[in-house]
Amino acid sequence: MPRILFIANHRPNRSPSQRFRFEQYLEYLKANRWDYDFSFLISEKDDAIFYKKGHFFRKILIIVKAFFIRLKDILNASKYDIVFIQREAFLTGTTFFEKRIARSSAKLVYDFDDSIWLSNVSEANAKWNWLKNPNKTKEIIAIADLVFAGNAYLADYAQKVNSHVIIIPTTIDTEEYQRIPIEKQKICIGWSGSITTIQHFEYAVPFLKKIKNKYADSIEIKVIGDKNYRHDELGIQGLDWNKEDELKELSSFDIGIMPLPNDEWSSGKCGLKGLQYMALEIATIMSPVGVNTEIIKDGENGFLANSQEEWVEKISMLIDSVDLRKKMGERGRESVLNRYAVESNKNIYLTSFNQLIQ
Repeated sequence: MPRILFIANHRPNRSPSQRFRFEQYLEYLKANRWDYDFSFLISEKDDAIFYKKGHFFRKILIIVKAFFIRLKDILNASKYDIVFIQREAFLTGTTFFEKRIARSSAKLVYDFDDSIWLSNVSEANAKWNWLKNPNKTKEIIAIADLVFAGNAYLADYAQKVNSHVIIIPTTIDTEEYQRIPIEKQKICIGWSGSITTIQHFEYAVPFLKKIKNKYADSIEIKVIGDKNYRHDELGIQGLDWNKEDELKELSSFDIGIMPLPNDEWSSGKCGLKGLQYMALEIATIMSPVGVNTEIIKDGENGFLANSQEEWVEKISMLIDSVDLRKKMGERGRESVLNRYAVESNKNIYLTSFNQLIQ
């Protein structure tokens, strides 16, 4: 039975990138005679410290502990047929661990789903930015036996230094993602993200103020992912993300929004928020940036909006028509089932691994 070691920063079910890039394929791999282990660096206890401001010495201890975890992975790498690295093996800019793993007998698979060659450090760890290495991503891609890229933009970047690149989109487990019926009085406009992406929600504030003024108390606005986020004028108190309540909270959305700036970082994103909304039959509006223009066909399975005027216009259309919300939601889920579901991509995943070790 072939064996694979998955290497990532976070524990299972913690990181959206990990969950929707490889974790949801694990049982399928096992069912098809692949054995696997999962090595991660940041425990639940460490997580409570690592993304908060301060705690300098505790963070140093976390990095030291992580070093020894990865040292063990290097020593054990040849016991596996494949070592799969998601985004990076270590928390700093070094490629020491990836290079040692590449020298083992295991094949190295590298997976990435963002423009992570650009600097994008959380506010809590901004002072650690000097530890990052802008060339790290390219260096890992160059030594990999196979690269999984989340979209064509990322694949173009990878193919400059490695010809063995496959596009595997970020996917949704549509068996799990079933909308939960929720009784409520107001139409809910929702955004879901994390502490590190909350700045993208700020792009929505100007047009949401106009929507709030237009529809007053008939709507509510919900933000999931940062419990410390507040916007009193919009009546928002952010909610913390947790896996147990994720589907229930998302199912309360009538309209899901994904505003983004039109920049290089956003061009590399894989549309996860929008795909989550669409899988749950939530009418979805996204900025026309990067892969979003492939996921959404404007007016067919959702909407694309660029200017504030377009956002206001298209949100208003959905607020005013329950039939339009229903139609866009149904067509959105159909799009996910056809192209962005685990079911429609799992054989590509499995075949790629099998061919690599032949």
